[in-house]
Amino acid sequence: MSARLQRFKARTNNYTLTPSQYTRIAWVALGALTLIVLTGAAVRLTGSGLGCPEWPKCYGKLYPPLSSHALIEFSNRTITVPVSLAAIVAWLAAYRRRPYRRDLMWTSLLLPLGVLAQAILGGLTVEGKLAYGWVMGHFALSMVTLIAAVALVYRARHEPAELGRQADGLLRRLAWVLVFLCGLTIFAGTAATAAGPHSGGEPGQPISRLDFEGAHTMDFVIHRHAEVAIAFGLIAVLFWWLVRRRAADRTLLRQAGALCILIALQGLVGAVQYETHLPTELVWVHVALATFTWLAALWCAARALSPPVAGMAASRSGEGRAAADQERIEAVGVPAALQARSPASA
Repeated sequence: MSARLQRFKARTNNYTLTPSQYTRIAWVALGALTLIVLTGAAVRLTGSGLGCPEWPKCYGKLYPPLSSHALIEFSNRTITVPVSLAAIVAWLAAYRRRPYRRDLMWTSLLLPLGVLAQAILGGLTVEGKLAYGWVMGHFALSMVTLIAAVALVYRARHEPAELGRQADGLLRRLAWVLVFLCGLTIFAGTAATAAGPHSGGEPGQPISRLDFEGAHTMDFVIHRHAEVAIAFGLIAVLFWWLVRRRAADRTLLRQAGALCILIALQGLVGAVQYETHLPTELVWVHVALATFTWLAALWCAARALSPPVAGMAASRSGEGRAAADQERIEAVGVPAALQARSPASA
């Protein structure tokens, strides 16, 4: 047994990942963590939050009954497994990346820790019968975990020497304000949902809802949510204008433009869903757009706070293409005489 273990360790010790391979793993982890946010929103909006009133079992069994709400809720739990694997792989793969980077190892560790905290908080949310405080905290933790996932992807795409410090202090401060207002807008949105009709349970189930203004609570929260969203939109436009005016970064300009478009779409969907009395499908689209807007704001902030040094990223991409060409040559077994003539070996 020890001999087998030694052989296994020897094989795994020889296995390493290139920076581009690890970046792809980080992207997969980010995609998985985003997906589970969207499926979790679907559970709440379809009234399936208590489809399985116990955790981790469902009505005392390891599988759900043939009920639509139970199947939807249990499916969301099942998705946690591949999401957890993606987060764990991103962390373990950081040890095998060459060259090894300590910052990626610590950042990637936050992903499985976030998923674990989400699982625990999800169980407490079910045990708490979907009380609005638990549900709001559950969604907020998802947004915090996405911060770590975005940071991991962004840093994995660039070596430390490629990342500089933005000389424009106003742009840096505006980036922080942008992220803060985006987070505040999303938090206000979760409060609006907590006061609205989509409490997460089936019709007739007693669910604790946000209520401090009586029948006017939902309207009050929705209007405060809209006010914060308007402030967020104005700051996003100011951020885009400042990047454009100072010609800071063409890539950042495109990202800031995409953020402004997402905010405009959010405002349109929000207005339509309010006028049409919050149909489930539009509310889910609103939540999905909120998630993508959060990702866009984080990406803009990362680019503004740690922009790639001009010239270094392009040089590294050229080196990466040459390395990839060499890998393909070796994979198909091109003779050495032809390798000498290839662009990768030039």
